[in-house]
Amino acid sequence: MSATQEIGVYLVQALSSLLLILIVLRGVLHAVRADFYNPVTQFVVKVTNPIIAPLRKLIPFSGRIDPATVLLALVVQALGIALVLWFSGFMPPNPLLLLAWSAVGVISLLVNLYFIALIAMIVVSWVAPGSHNPAIYLLYQITEPVMAPVRSLLPNMGGIDFSPILLFILINVVQIALRHMAVSIGLPASLVIGL
Repeated sequence: MSATQEIGVYLVQALSSLLLILIVLRGVLHAVRADFYNPVTQFVVKVTNPIIAPLRKLIPFSGRIDPATVLLALVVQALGIALVLWFSGFMPPNPLLLLAWSAVGVISLLVNLYFIALIAMIVVSWVAPGSHNPAIYLLYQITEPVMAPVRSLLPNMGGIDFSPILLFILINVVQIALRHMAVSIGLPASLVIGL
């Protein structure tokens, strides 16, 4: 691979990964009904709105899952994969395989996003318990919908919350399943973030 190709691959991966992270985060913020007036939420919405708003006119949404955001995440992931393959000198696979690769990549990113959010919440609960920082409040809004059901399954442990441990086990199981699914459909791990 020449230097130009390597630079092209790097730039495509960096830009598509950044955009994909923002789009998936926007989908999560919508799904958990995060505070729209939170400055972090406002930033994510303002950055992603120019590309999501036109899609929302074509694909209306109701409920917690925004189909326009899901579609956009799949398209951005597919374009990123296709461009990386093109810069590397390979032809992109057929559209159905590319869609399958994109779906695995987006789900993997979502799982990794929750993994990082849970770690951040644990660290914040030790370092700055009861903080009123907007980013910390947003982390709480993102993680609480997945922690609350797990917390309700566990017996009271005298003020110690073991739900993150159970969630980490579940996340690792999902990550293992995603890695094996990626191998079974021939997805090179270097093409998507988080595998």
